[in-house]
Amino acid sequence: MTPSPTHLVLIPTYNAGAKLLDTVREARAQWSPVWVVVDGSTDGSGERLAAMAAGDAGLRVFVLPDNRGKGSAVLHGLDAAAAEGFTHVLTMDSDGQHPAALIPRFMQVSADQPGAMVLGRPIFDASAPWVRVQGRRLSNMWTDLETLGAGIGDSLYGFRVYPVAPLRRVMHAQRWMRRFDFDPEAAVRLSWEGVRAINLDAPVRYLSAAEGGVSHFNYLRDNRLLSWMHLRLVGGFLWRLPRLLCRKLRPSS
Repeated sequence: MTPSPTHLVLIPTYNAGAKLLDTVREARAQWSPVWVVVDGSTDGSGERLAAMAAGDAGLRVFVLPDNRGKGSAVLHGLDAAAAEGFTHVLTMDSDGQHPAALIPRFMQVSADQPGAMVLGRPIFDASAPWVRVQGRRLSNMWTDLETLGAGIGDSLYGFRVYPVAPLRRVMHAQRWMRRFDFDPEAAVRLSWEGVRAINLDAPVRYLSAAEGGVSHFNYLRDNRLLSWMHLRLVGGFLWRLPRLLCRKLRPSS
């Protein structure tokens, strides 16, 4: 497989369990290069990935010394990608929930429209917990408000292609988006910057423990984090409202 000089797959991971190596193999079967950022994992995954990368020129592994959060791990990868001339990254979770088979399609859409962010819009099956599905509907409602209906199909689904330069700009400009709040805040802030959203349907699976599924989602902690995030974003939306209205009402050329 010929490595792409512009687009790479970026997988942040923290104690993802048995599915991690399968996820990386599946991503590598679809794309090159694939980079993995090990976010202070204590399960030995950094060593196992390093051994895998030693025999695979298309795989690169970064190991952070401590757990900093998903957004921080992604930013580490973004900075490294920019330093090597990459323009876009596709982020995906390391726990087997995201469809590696769709990587080429998402990358092609991004290559055809490089100024846009290509967002996965999840198609749920029976494995999806009811409370998680309802919670993301609420988050999507707030996202629609904060972007004045800019067309973000799903605020929380992390299977996405981001343009590197604007995402690094918005992340380095403030101290938020470093943990579980990364995915929705990235979509909102990029929308504020005029980055158009393209939504593509993609399946998502919530794996059981018997299937090797691992979840670090904490309902109290992470919902508090998301609530604080949306409060901040509503404040940011209010002072941006005149500019967003002008953009929305401007005739398209």
